[in-house]
Amino acid sequence: MAKQEQQIKKRRTCRFCESKEIYIDYKDEKRLGRFVSEQGKIIPKRITGTCARHQRQLVQAIRRARHLALIPFVSETIR
Repeated sequence: MAKQEQQIKKRRTCRFCESKEIYIDYKDEKRLGRFVSEQGKIIPKRITGTCARHQRQLVQAIRRARHLALIPFVSETIR
């Protein structure tokens, strides 16, 4: 392979680790909304770049927020 074909991918750092957050709050729907796709699916950690610990906390917070109707299970798309 040529050197041009080999690309070194920059490792994403967890944004929660950078800001030294201990707890991801389920009541902060604006922050949680960034980690949910338009279809309502939770975006995986390989795409968002969060670490495993914070991804587990994030999923738990999203599920709690959905259960309390702070964020919808699915988005309302007009076809």
